Amino acid sequence: MRDPFQNPFPTSDSAQHAIWEMLVSRDIDAFLAADWSMVAGDFVEDGFIGIDGKKSASPDEWRLAFPTLSAYRDEWLRQAEEFAKESFSEDPRTAIFTTTTLEDIEINGDMALVRKKFDGSIGKADGSRDILRWQTLYYCRLHEGRWKISGFTGYLPNPMG
Repeated sequence: MRDPFQNPFPTSDSAQHAIWEMLVSRDIDAFLAADWSMVAGDFVEDGFIGIDGKKSASPDEWRLAFPTLSAYRDEWLRQAEEFAKESFSEDPRTAIFTTTTLEDIEINGDMALVRKKFDGSIGKADGSRDILRWQTLYYCRLHEGRWKISGFTGYLPNPMG
């Protein structure tokens, strides 16, 4: 069984290692802290685009919900602040890491297509479970000497179809 906290890419594979750190470790920790400043430098603002897949396999349902990075930042902060108000019966950091898989990174020159998937749940204090089951395709590029997110198509069903 894989260690959910362990980056599956060796440090010798600097591109994939850095992308995993950005999209898994740093993203989860920033979200739990509801602190955008922890990830603000991980984005390319110019030309950023975010598509909300509405958890639908049909592209006809998808929406251009985040035409700017600031629109995405505002929604990210709203979600993080709402999550922080919840009470859980288990450690949320461990639960989120355990449900997250990022093992497929396609790099072509200074661009990367990254597949991040969530498949699991987190126990809430009231005995219910919050289901975490979706996936995101991230578009990353080497920008100013490091890998950054230039856009995504997210909130897609996992699995698709």
